Amino acid sequence: MRKEPRQTRSSSLVEAALEAAVQVLVAEGAARFTMARVAERAGVSVGSLYQYFPNKAALLFRLQSDEWRQTTGMLQAILEDRGTPPLERVRALTHAFVRSECEEAAVRGALADAAPLYRDAPEAREIKAGANAAFLRFMDEALPGLSPAQRGVAADILKTAMGDVGKSISEKGLGTPDIEKYADALADMLCAYLCLLAKPSHPEAQ
Repeated sequence: MRKEPRQTRSSSLVEAALEAAVQVLVAEGAARFTMARVAERAGVSVGSLYQYFPNKAALLFRLQSDEWRQTTGMLQAILEDRGTPPLERVRALTHAFVRSECEEAAVRGALADAAPLYRDAPEAREIKAGANAAFLRFMDEALPGLSPAQRGVAADILKTAMGDVGKSISEKGLGTPDIEKYADALADMLCAYLCLLAKPSHPEAQ
């Protein structure tokens, strides 16, 4: 952002702009997303919008980074809940992630189209690193018998499977009961994979 809002009125303007930006993004797509359309939808002047966001890439990145931070915070809270057994955490995370993917499918798709505008930003790498670290800490706890390299592979498989399958499910336009069935099946597979790795007889555990 060009500057942070410091007064209630300024904060309200930024919040209205972000809400309007989501609406424009879903309705128009990334290709037709403009600052003028956002300002019009938010009921503010374009000049007011430019006071806080220097260009549309900055506004899109704010939407994306907010979504990344929310998702990362959710997964960290679940993965780092040591009062819950690891496999229960995997199931809880799978369901929460798949529901999130489906609820925000339209926005995520439009933001993905805009990704070339900001995907190499330092903030993007920082948020991704935080998620990766949470998965690795979880694997250290869940699979102590494996080497760090093997735990790294397991973490990457969980992230990839959850991300790719979650995206595929979100594109099907399913209702809640079917979404939960898909999430259950995905959780079953991920838990079975971790159980297999944890067995003393498994090659990677020796």
